[in-house]
Amino acid sequence: MTVQHKPFKTEVQQLLDLVIHSLYSNRDIFLRELISNASDAIDRLRFEALSAPDLLQADPHPRISIVPDKAARTLTLRDNGIGMNAAEVEANIGTIASSGTRRFLTELKEHKGATPPELIGQFGVGFYSAFMVADRVTLLTRRAGADTAVRWASDGSGEYTLEEAAKADRGTEIVLHLKEGMDEYLDGWKLRKIIKTYSDFVEHPVVLTEAAEDGKEAPKDETVNSQKALWQRPKNEITAEEYAGFYRHLSHDFDEPLATLHWQVEGAATEFRALVFIPKSAGLDFLAPERRPHGLQLYVRRVFISDHCEALLPPWLRFLRGVVDSGDLPLNVSRELLQDDKQIRAIRNNLVKKVLDTLAEMKDKEREKYETFWKAFGPVLKEGMHLDFASREKLQELLLFPTAAKGAGTLVSLAEYVQAMPEAQKAIYHASGENRGALENAPHLEAFRAAGWDVLLLTDPIDDWVMQGLTEYAGKPLRSVTAGGAADLPPAAEAAPEHPAASEEELKPLLAFLKKQLGDQVKDVQASRRLTESACCLVADEHGMGVHMEKIMRALHKDAPPTRRVLEINPAHPVVRAMAALAAAGGQEERLGEYAEMLHDQALLTAGQPVADLLQFTRRVSRLMADAVPKA
Repeated sequence: MTVQHKPFKTEVQQLLDLVIHSLYSNRDIFLRELISNASDAIDRLRFEALSAPDLLQADPHPRISIVPDKAARTLTLRDNGIGMNAAEVEANIGTIASSGTRRFLTELKEHKGATPPELIGQFGVGFYSAFMVADRVTLLTRRAGADTAVRWASDGSGEYTLEEAAKADRGTEIVLHLKEGMDEYLDGWKLRKIIKTYSDFVEHPVVLTEAAEDGKEAPKDETVNSQKALWQRPKNEITAEEYAGFYRHLSHDFDEPLATLHWQVEGAATEFRALVFIPKSAGLDFLAPERRPHGLQLYVRRVFISDHCEALLPPWLRFLRGVVDSGDLPLNVSRELLQDDKQIRAIRNNLVKKVLDTLAEMKDKEREKYETFWKAFGPVLKEGMHLDFASREKLQELLLFPTAAKGAGTLVSLAEYVQAMPEAQKAIYHASGENRGALENAPHLEAFRAAGWDVLLLTDPIDDWVMQGLTEYAGKPLRSVTAGGAADLPPAAEAAPEHPAASEEELKPLLAFLKKQLGDQVKDVQASRRLTESACCLVADEHGMGVHMEKIMRALHKDAPPTRRVLEINPAHPVVRAMAALAAAGGQEERLGEYAEMLHDQALLTAGQPVADLLQFTRRVSRLMADAVPKA
């Protein structure tokens, strides 16, 4: 065959320009693509050798070689796979629509005698990525069983040459003549890093051959990739030490994982293997988004595709670490973006179900272990209650809360809370705040303590959002103790004989005065059933925003106006009874007005909110102290 000069087809030239200038966001990808193609070629040879064993006799050991030559400024990749003849070279490289891998699989659809090898990608597109770093590429290939080889060469400018050549053995050799400024791809450290990142689990050895520094010794061969795709092996063949070692390799966490999930799915919808770890702790990098690992690594036939696949895992499971390896996942031509189709959704749904089922089993059978997980990742998991309606029913069974009646460190589930409820209690109660100490001392809990009704203590910032979506559990409504609506509050405790409660009639003048005096500072003033010790408290409307939620919203939107709340007063408290007597007697409005403002300021402080005028507040306290101190 004489040298033939052939132009690229129009669509090939267009794609070549796209590959070189914009298709891939990372130039390092070219090496992954070429190694993947070499692995495909070896797999195809092994398949054909099932019916023609002689193909393997001359060289039975698969191998992918990478040889940098700093003097010549070339990077050479060799494989001992199936190779190509002239027609296949033109079909696979000259025409994008004819993908070597996809055409091969199409031809084998009707094959009855054997299972086709696992191949990925499109040879032509991946091959063209070499032009991102090279200004000239030469390919020498000899098909297994053929007597002659073919040489293909191009500078990517519009044409290529094709000619018959000599090659001693089967397989393909690709020589990249590097562009100026691309010499980093001749450095061993750079090549090792790319291979370990993208091709570490390729089944066949990837061997780096480097010349000795002194130029006198023979070049050294080093198998760079581990080839240990742990997820491909049966679970019963893997030890706990191997799982732990692989987890450390993925996560850089020195601790062992809390749980290991290893499973395989083979079905009509999709096919994949997954090895997923649940860590014991979040680690410092989890709190820093710019340094945070991206969770699951996505592979296709052992070839690394991405460690940041948002479509694969919901954000509320971002604490997971592991690998998903798909057998038939569709990719776009660059392999860097996934198509959002039914296969992606099937994998995602299976992942979510598996993880939630595992956590549910852990909660029921290994409670201490589950609480370790919850303390590390509970706030993250709770995000799913707000973001993922489809998973909400399973997620609500996984929620754990501290409660007012249980000691610090004790957590209960919603099911456990409901089981412990007194018969008279018809709702699940919760209080939200910045910490347990503030909530335990909140006046809103007084009636609940007196009646023996427990209250969930919500101290995570996300809890208020969780409760917006969780309005009922097991037929019981969820109620905030700081919200209005007293129909299902505990029955009022009997007042002590020495401190009888003011009657509804006795309170009327005081309630009217307080509403007038406080004006727009409050939405209403009412007698309280939830107070047994404190004089007053502020509550939201039945469906209004709680104090804790308002703090969060105002931190996000500093100009948000404060929420007006209902001031509740305790009819049995000595201060309230004394003010009621003053209001009923008439007169002394100035003095009663001072008391009214002090009462409201007190309610603000116990709710953790600032008083409107701190100077006036301190002056009122000073005047009251002066009035109370006996005169000398």
